[in-house]
Amino acid sequence: MAQVLDFKVRLSTLWPHLNERQRRLAAAVEARSLGYGGVSAVSQAIGISRVTVHRALTELKTRGTVSAAQHVRTAGGGRRTLTEHDPQLLGRLKALVEATTRGDPMSPLLWTCQSTRQLAGALSRQGHVISHVTVAKLLQGMGYSLQANMKTLEEGIDHPDRDRQFGYLNDRVRACFTHGDPVISVDTKKKELIGRYDNKGRRWRRKGHPDEVLVHDFLDPDEPKAIPYGVYDLAKNQGWVNVGRDHDTASFAVASIRRWWQSMGLAEYPHAQRLLICADSGGSNGYRIRLWKYELQAFADETSVSISVCHLPPGTSKWNKIDHRLFSHISMNWRGKPLVSHEVVVNLIRSTKTKTGLKVKAKVDKRKYPPRVKVSDEAMKTLNIEPHAFHGEWNYTIRPRAKPQKP
Repeated sequence: MAQVLDFKVRLSTLWPHLNERQRRLAAAVEARSLGYGGVSAVSQAIGISRVTVHRALTELKTRGTVSAAQHVRTAGGGRRTLTEHDPQLLGRLKALVEATTRGDPMSPLLWTCQSTRQLAGALSRQGHVISHVTVAKLLQGMGYSLQANMKTLEEGIDHPDRDRQFGYLNDRVRACFTHGDPVISVDTKKKELIGRYDNKGRRWRRKGHPDEVLVHDFLDPDEPKAIPYGVYDLAKNQGWVNVGRDHDTASFAVASIRRWWQSMGLAEYPHAQRLLICADSGGSNGYRIRLWKYELQAFADETSVSISVCHLPPGTSKWNKIDHRLFSHISMNWRGKPLVSHEVVVNLIRSTKTKTGLKVKAKVDKRKYPPRVKVSDEAMKTLNIEPHAFHGEWNYTIRPRAKPQKP
């Protein structure tokens, strides 16, 4: 390896100072010194043709019989490049690539994998004879590269008060921090299949001994999914994950917050009089869900704590703090590990840690949470809920109801 690196350094240093004949002779000398496989090594290292290297080796054997002037190419000599021979080639290639990007229904590659071989085939059918290797080189020269999808687009309409809502939420968070009140970010993580299923990512294993998983991800009806509902304490950098087995409902969401309070919150904030919850605008904790508010009222009555809720504006769910500060680290911690049971899920969540001191607790929730539970208008009227002046549908406070006096 050191020998290969040495000849690369030598040739890269000499190359700009040599003419064409001197370059191929220098390459031949290095190839001969490397022995078997030297021609291929030099060819790959500096991009010179194997034929040229072999020709130079022949010249070295017949030294003194050929004049240098006969083998130094004049300016502009040599075979023309493919794009010079076919001026329309780059334009046609770019049209094929860009057509699939824009979704042009007339593009021949719209419904196919956009590989270099298929691009070469499409160009050949248009009369441009080209190999897939040359297509790859041309694409790189045009500034293209293989890229994966990037999750940056949000669904829904960009609300005109989107920025103002974030500003309002940040002001409420700062006020709670100042008074020492708890602030939590909540959300449901992606549901996970339980069983020997493929889990994306890679982890260190002895070579040739990967974890064996099922070929197909067909859900086992006897083994329910794992539904991780997370609660992240912004001030303490602590997380709680309630791993459900039934349904992701508003009752499950509030039950998860209740379990966080009993397990972690009350110990960290024994004198708290209010709690701020930052939640998405949709899902089981959406601002339109009646059951969410009804269950929060019951929680407020139990704890005698006023609960303020600030929802992120529609279409901004990926901006929720819990996604970046808790869920992402959990996903990295269990990557490549089959989630064969709920106990495995819980243990992997508990073992999630970061350099910034993140601590996570988790527990399986075996209770049932029936879906499609309706809350009547009469029940909603009993809630002690106060909408805020700014977007009261997104921002509201639920205060404990007065307990009835004992006779």
